Amino acid sequence: MTTLFRNGTVINVFTGEMEKANVLIENGTIIGVGDYDEGDETIDLTGKFLAPGLIDSHIHIESTMLLPYEFARAVLPHGTTAVIADPHEIGNVAGTAGLRFMLEGSRGLPLDFYWMMPPCVPSTRFDESGAVLSAGDLAPFYDDPMVLGLGEVMDYTGVETRGPELMKKIAGAAARGKTVNGHAPLQTGRALDRYIAAGVTDDHECSSAEEAAERIRKGQRVMIREGTAAKNLEALLPMFDPPYCARCLLATDDKHPADLLTGGHIDMIIRKAAASGKNPVTGIRMATIQTAEYYGLKRTGAVAPGYRADLIVLSDLKKMQVEAVYKDGRLAAEKGKAVPFKRPKVSAPLSERVKNSMRLNPVSSEDFAFQQKGVHRCRVIRRIPGQLLTDEELRNVDLGKGFDLEKDILKIAVIERHHMTGHIGLGLIHGAGLKAGAVASSVGHDAHNLVVIGTSDQEMAAAANAVKECGGGMAAVKDGKVIGKMALPYGGLMTDRSAEEAAKENAALRASLTQLGLPEGEELFMTTAFLSLPVIPHLKLTTKGLVDVDRQELVELTVD
Repeated sequence: MTTLFRNGTVINVFTGEMEKANVLIENGTIIGVGDYDEGDETIDLTGKFLAPGLIDSHIHIESTMLLPYEFARAVLPHGTTAVIADPHEIGNVAGTAGLRFMLEGSRGLPLDFYWMMPPCVPSTRFDESGAVLSAGDLAPFYDDPMVLGLGEVMDYTGVETRGPELMKKIAGAAARGKTVNGHAPLQTGRALDRYIAAGVTDDHECSSAEEAAERIRKGQRVMIREGTAAKNLEALLPMFDPPYCARCLLATDDKHPADLLTGGHIDMIIRKAAASGKNPVTGIRMATIQTAEYYGLKRTGAVAPGYRADLIVLSDLKKMQVEAVYKDGRLAAEKGKAVPFKRPKVSAPLSERVKNSMRLNPVSSEDFAFQQKGVHRCRVIRRIPGQLLTDEELRNVDLGKGFDLEKDILKIAVIERHHMTGHIGLGLIHGAGLKAGAVASSVGHDAHNLVVIGTSDQEMAAAANAVKECGGGMAAVKDGKVIGKMALPYGGLMTDRSAEEAAKENAALRASLTQLGLPEGEELFMTTAFLSLPVIPHLKLTTKGLVDVDRQELVELTVD
C-alpha cells in the first residue's frame, strides 16, 4: 500500500532548503520525493510543512519519572520518533536487572528507543550505589540492536588517570564500533585533550558558548541541552550559527513529566531557539539527520528516497506546532494525542527486582545533628538556579543549630538507602530558598540515595520517612505533615501511573512548595537531585560526606 503526502513544504535536512514536493511512501519507507501524483491513500498538506521525526540525542528516561510506554505516549505528540537513552539511573539502583527492565519495557513501541550502556555505576568512589557494573557486565548488551554504545563517561578524573576498568569499558565499546558519550563539565585545555583522546566523542555538559566551541574545534559533537534542571540553551544560542551548528545535536537529558506535557520535548528547544531569532530549520537538522548520522542510524532522519517514513507535519514552522506524527508511515499521533498502542510485557522477576528499593531504617531527628557544636567556619554548597553546577562558600555557622533561615542556610543530608548501612552525609546549603518545612527525594543522582533539605531536624526526619513509606519518591513536609507527595515505586525513580496522572502529581508537588516559602513555579526537586552528584563541579554531598569535585577529594565541613 502506498501513501501520498501532497502539496506540503518539505524540509530538506541535507541542504537546509525548503521545497514544495509530494512524498510517496510504501511499506514504511519513503520511495519518492517530487512530482508524484498517485497513491492508494492521499493526505493533503496544503499550507503545512513536512519534516523528519525528531530525535533526542541524550536522555534518561528514569528522570521523566515515567516507564517507557508512558514516556512514548507523552513525547510522540511533540514529534519525537526516537531517543538515545542512558539508563544509568536504574543501573545504579538495580544493576543489570535494571538495564534489562528498561530494554524489555521499550521493545515494539512506536517510538525507537536506543540505549547507551552506563560506564560509571557508581559514578565515582565517593558513591554508595545499589550496584556496580563492570566491563564484563556491559559487554553482552552490545549484541542487542537497540544498544548503540557506551553512555556518558562522567568520571573524567578516571579517564585522566587512565583507570584500567573505565578504559576497558571505553575500549570494549570502541572495538565494536560503538559511540562513546561524554560528560566533562568545565574541562579545558590539556585535560580536555586527554579526555577526548581516550575515545569520548561528544558532550552535553557545556554551559557556555566558549566551552562548546572548544569542544567542536577539537572534534567533539556538542549536545545543546535544555531540560528541567539544566537550561543551557540561552548560553549556547551562538552554536546555532555556522561554523558550529553542523556539529551540534539537541538533548533534554533530564525532564519532568509536567514539563514534557505542557512545554514539550525537543520541539520546545527548537521553538525557544526560533523565538530568539535562530533558524528553526537549523534546529530540525540538529535533531534529525545530524543525530542519526552521528549514532550510525541508517536511513533515518531525513525526508528522502530510501529513508524510513518517520515524519512530522507542522502547521507552523517557527512555533513548531506539531499537527501529526507518522512512525514508519503509520499515524502515531495527531492533534496532541498519541494513537493507542500496546504496552510491552516485562517479566515479573525483573519488575520485582526494580521495585522495593528503599532498604533503610526509619530516621529520627537525632540522625541529622552535627557532631560538632558552636560557631565554625564551614563549607556551604551554593545552589545555582537553572544549573547543575554548584559553588563552595565559606560561612560562619552555629552547628549546634545548623540552620540560619535569615541567611538562607539550611541543612542537607544524603542517606544511604540500598544496603542498610545507616550512612548519612551531612552538610549545609545556601540557595534552596525554603522558609519552612523540608523536602526529600529518592532521586539523587547518580547513586540515588535519599536526599533531604530542611529547616529543622524534625521536619527533615518527617520528609525522609514519608519517602520511605511510599516506597520511594518525593515529599514535601510542613509542621511534620506531608503537604505534597509523589510515589515512585520503580527503583525510587519511576511511577506506573499514566503520563497525565504523573504530570498532575508532579505539578501539585511543585505547587506545594509555595507553602514552604518558594516562589510559584520554582523547580527545587530536580536541582536537589544533582546536589549529590560528585562529577559536576564544584562542591557536592554524598553518603560519605562533602566532595570537592575539582580535586576529587572528601573534605571536612569545617575549615577552622
